[in-house]
Amino acid sequence: MAKSHSPRFLEIVNEARAKVTECNIEDVRTMQENGDEFLLVDVREESEFAKGHLPRAIHLGKGVLERDIEKVVPDPSTKIVMYCGGGYRSALAADAAQRMGYTSVISMDGGWRAWNEAGFAVESS
Repeated sequence: MAKSHSPRFLEIVNEARAKVTECNIEDVRTMQENGDEFLLVDVREESEFAKGHLPRAIHLGKGVLERDIEKVVPDPSTKIVMYCGGGYRSALAADAAQRMGYTSVISMDGGWRAWNEAGFAVESS
């Protein structure tokens, strides 16, 4: 069952999506399998991350992203792939990171939900 989001929320998500690069779950899995260098950032809530996350992901919640990203990722040219539950919060987070000067930020469309539905490997804390 798909979540029903409010129209205003979807409006700002769509505005963010128009400004950020997006990839899908297969792209991220391929990057991992190829050994590509990138930082995989889970922007969901800490409790969501603790229940399970993508392999090699770090947690940097959307709620503290702007405050903490420079401590966690000091180099603004670092390739970063962000994901959330379905791809909405990650689009907003990627947009915020870009506005802060990060130049290689990607939002993973489909998020944790699509990753799990595909049966890809996961880790838990």
